[in-house]
Amino acid sequence: MAGLAYVLLITAVRASGKRALSKMNAFDLVVTVALGSTLATILLNRQVSLAEGALALALLVALQFITAWTSVRFGSVRRLVKAQPTLLLRDGHMLRSAMTEQRVTPDEVCQAIRTQGIGAIEDVGAVVLETDGGFSVVPRSQFGSGSALNGVARPQAAPSPPA
Repeated sequence: MAGLAYVLLITAVRASGKRALSKMNAFDLVVTVALGSTLATILLNRQVSLAEGALALALLVALQFITAWTSVRFGSVRRLVKAQPTLLLRDGHMLRSAMTEQRVTPDEVCQAIRTQGIGAIEDVGAVVLETDGGFSVVPRSQFGSGSALNGVARPQAAPSPPA
């Protein structure tokens, strides 16, 4: 039974596509945890048959597919399911209101900048908190018209001076 349940899980993950294996947004994480929980239930609960477990896995994958499909086509669904990336630093200035709203410290922003091999905040065009919780750092030297920042939430308040 355990071997078949494992094969079912692998099949379900493969059927759900690359999203299940990539950096996840909150929705993808919830579905992945639910898949694991369903596998545990199949393995540990004798009252749940393999067929019922397979149906539950298939239902989760189908719901994830439907949600992903509709979020690609409809902005209202996308806004409901996915967080919007947030601009945390622009032109060397930390945007404190955005950082407070996203619960990000200046030290975390500086760490992201250092990770990219940049030593001076003034050399950074933008730092974005992405939907998967990671930071994207755009050096000022590669900062053009800002098209890569389309769809990024920008705070209304003026930027704070560098830390």
